[in-house]
Amino acid sequence: MSGERTVPLLPCRSVDEIAGFYTMLGFTRTYRQERPNPYVVMERDDLHLHFFGMPGFRPEDSYGSCLVVVPDIVELFDAFAAGMRAAHGKLLVSGIPRMTRPRRRKNAEGVTGFAVIDPGGNWIRFTAGADDAPAGPGGLTGALHNAVVMGDSRGDHERAARLLDHALRRHEATAGPAELVEALAYRAELAARAEDAPAVRGFLARAERVPLDEVGRRASAGTLTALRELAAPFSARPVPVRPAD
Repeated sequence: MSGERTVPLLPCRSVDEIAGFYTMLGFTRTYRQERPNPYVVMERDDLHLHFFGMPGFRPEDSYGSCLVVVPDIVELFDAFAAGMRAAHGKLLVSGIPRMTRPRRRKNAEGVTGFAVIDPGGNWIRFTAGADDAPAGPGGLTGALHNAVVMGDSRGDHERAARLLDHALRRHEATAGPAELVEALAYRAELAARAEDAPAVRGFLARAERVPLDEVGRRASAGTLTALRELAAPFSARPVPVRPAD
């Protein structure tokens, strides 16, 4: 037998809220009903997601999840990111909804992936093929991969931050410049999820002070650009309000 297809059915509190979110990511609504129960279908090329509404549903309590294997992680992430920036002026990195950045995951055999956490609290986990997996690293990079498991796969941002802080104290002096930039960038993202503006700015400053040669600058250019974008909303100073005359 061949030609089978599996379609996830995921919960949400509002099918219209879900439809709006996925439309932002480039999906098209192909079906909607309100009775006998709220239901909506969102499609993007061969990716089909079905959602059902639940009265009193709490997204933060959701266990909804699915895995999507895609041929080009970066292309898909960039398309989703462009939709978020067009709608919100930035990537959504904290709260619900949000999206993580593509990173290799130790608990997925080192394969690159990212996750979309939608308004229903569902984790849509995008992963590349198994051929993308490298050999397992050690040192700061190995600790970074462990932190990504905690922060992105399990959603435990505080534990991920503690793990990476310990690794930075232990390995910062001996780590390669590019891997240090990667670790500081992810630590800044964890700080952003905690709405810790001073920490975001601090990790950005540390990353920008890492001495990079020409090869290192090319290797870290994308990471530093993404980090500056992440930090921008946390760098704006409030405009003082003048008292009324």
